[in-house]
Amino acid sequence: MNIFEFINHFPDEESCERFLKTYREKTGIYCKTCKFMTRHYWFSGRKFFECSKCRRRSSLKSGTVMESSNLSLHTWFAAFLLMSATKKGFSCLEFQRQLGLKRYETAFNLMHKIRSVMGKRDDLYFLKGMVEYDEAYVRKATRHEVQKRLKRGKGSQNHAVVAVASESIPLEDADSGIKSRHCGFFKMRELQEVTKESVLQFVADAVSPKSVLFTDKNTAYYNLERLVEEHVKVKSSPDSTEGDLNWVNVAISNLKKNLLGIYHMVSEKYLQNYLDEFVYKLNRRYFGEKLFNRLIVASIYPYVQHYELSDFFIFQTCNPLPLQHGKHR
Repeated sequence: MNIFEFINHFPDEESCERFLKTYREKTGIYCKTCKFMTRHYWFSGRKFFECSKCRRRSSLKSGTVMESSNLSLHTWFAAFLLMSATKKGFSCLEFQRQLGLKRYETAFNLMHKIRSVMGKRDDLYFLKGMVEYDEAYVRKATRHEVQKRLKRGKGSQNHAVVAVASESIPLEDADSGIKSRHCGFFKMRELQEVTKESVLQFVADAVSPKSVLFTDKNTAYYNLERLVEEHVKVKSSPDSTEGDLNWVNVAISNLKKNLLGIYHMVSEKYLQNYLDEFVYKLNRRYFGEKLFNRLIVASIYPYVQHYELSDFFIFQTCNPLPLQHGKHR
């Protein structure tokens, strides 16, 4: 959705309320008392939903990322638009200016709430097929007086370790027979350190067991073959950087440029949120103007609640139209 469409569709608070009500009814409403999706009735006078079983009342914002927020829906929707408008994103100060917020802290918390649901949305999916894996070392914010006492280079205390994985789909040109690889979806997670345990945990959480995993010969990658169908170790070299591990290295390069160009330096406390935003947009790089609607779906999905309906049912209700591979997230 571009800025002109947003102005036409959401000129006021009431238009945002109608849109959110329609979306929530289509995706289903989780009842916190019944502990599953139930049928709800809408009371237009007081603007709340009521569960048909237990009569619990829920506001439009209840169960979404907007719950307990004093900001208007119109402000939230404008925030969704800004967060989905560009691939690179906004600095917090620019975000504050665009939304007309009085306090920097309000803009900061708003951005990180949205980044959080971006990460939760991507946590629902596994990487499949052929998967590349490596780590990135990202410069983190450190006090100037502390920097002088830290060592430099790989393993420095002023660098955070980020695990990076990418789907790598093999392709072959029918005419020339030239083989190449196409990147699919990505995953990134901050690690405290590169150990066998931390790498095993990341691969178990991010990669499907029916996958072929490509890594270099780091000793921390021991025993990964028990989590996937096959573990292929390649020698770390310029050829592997442009071959078997090409897409993770491209993603690492783009991540560093993104963080340096917009935020200059990020604190380790919020690094994972910045990673979540980067990966969410990277995985949906072909969505274009549809990214706004997908962000609305991500914001109302009941991530923290326990429900009895399957993920597949909710996935279908959130995506009523058949979509091509790579465009359903």
